[in-house]
Amino acid sequence: MLQIHRKRTLNTMEEIFSDLLAEPSNQFEGFVRMSATDFELLLSRVGPLIEKQKTKFRVTIPSKIRLAVTLRYLATGDSYRSLHYLFKMSHQVISNIVRECCAALISVLKNMIKLPENENEWLQKESNFADIFPHCLGAIDGKHVVMVSPIHSGSEYFNYKHSFSIILMALVDRNYCFMFCDVGNKGRISDGGVFRDSVLFEKLQKNSLHLPKPEPLSNGDVNMPYVFVADNAFPLHPNIMKPFPGQHPEGSMQRNFNRKLSSVRIVVENAFGVMSARFRVLRKPIALQPNEASRVVMACALLHNFLRKSSHSQSIYTPSGYTDTIANGEIINVGTWRQDIGEGEGAFRSMRNIARRSALTAIEVRNKFAEHFMDMN
Repeated sequence: MLQIHRKRTLNTMEEIFSDLLAEPSNQFEGFVRMSATDFELLLSRVGPLIEKQKTKFRVTIPSKIRLAVTLRYLATGDSYRSLHYLFKMSHQVISNIVRECCAALISVLKNMIKLPENENEWLQKESNFADIFPHCLGAIDGKHVVMVSPIHSGSEYFNYKHSFSIILMALVDRNYCFMFCDVGNKGRISDGGVFRDSVLFEKLQKNSLHLPKPEPLSNGDVNMPYVFVADNAFPLHPNIMKPFPGQHPEGSMQRNFNRKLSSVRIVVENAFGVMSARFRVLRKPIALQPNEASRVVMACALLHNFLRKSSHSQSIYTPSGYTDTIANGEIINVGTWRQDIGEGEGAFRSMRNIARRSALTAIEVRNKFAEHFMDMN
């Protein structure tokens, strides 16, 4: 055992917390990305799952330190070997702690991400988008989460951008919170096939999402379905709207529709952007095996929703001006998260746009929405 590890005692581990909490300049909040109140709340829920039995042979690492190690890893993306100098424990121990604690976080926070269960809950989501895109229920997007080459994986995770990745698929509401999140698909699967293999698409096909029944728009008499918006990586579907392909002249029906759709898709761009800016483990290729990388990404997504919905930590996690400000379908203030992540996408890579022949019904639905927006101008 290294000498610095031999000097680790309960007192030295507690000193880290007492020093951070004693600082008046929100040092503790910056260390774990949340308020002390929410840290204690999380600890009360995950503590029983990660606590280890005390023995006479060694000093047990307290649950509080285990949670702090994990949150610090997610917040900074520092390697386990780097964190061992701060916490005075071996990188092997840190590896086990992060794996166990991420699993515990997923277990206790799993209800932070869930789809609306009935028409009324969907209509509440729609009301937040009604001023921009009526009948819109949320924005869908997917990202390749880049990893270091997995051991003995061959080309299973090798994607078209010549990197190794797993795929994150998400549905986001107006509050930049995830309503659905699926992570772990192999990067080599075609981007078109990823969505068709997802639970969300399966539920959509089986009409088991309990979406509201089609209703006329404010200026029409034709029943229009409630929809999700997406980019050109996704198929056009009666319940999924994507932009008109190609370039269109200013003032045209197609360009006006594309602008409206893009103003809604900003929410999913902000959700991914804020999450990767705050949990910097997502700012570079993840040096873990696919199962562990999936667990880390899901833990980040659940913590994102937990902090966005927290009255104690929302202003710490996303202070005023951190997300894009949208008014009348236009961005009037660019969120400061874009400065935090700088150039590039970090571990996130966009999915490829795919040309498809769309069903006639879906095309008619998109045209009806485009006509509605032109009439409203």
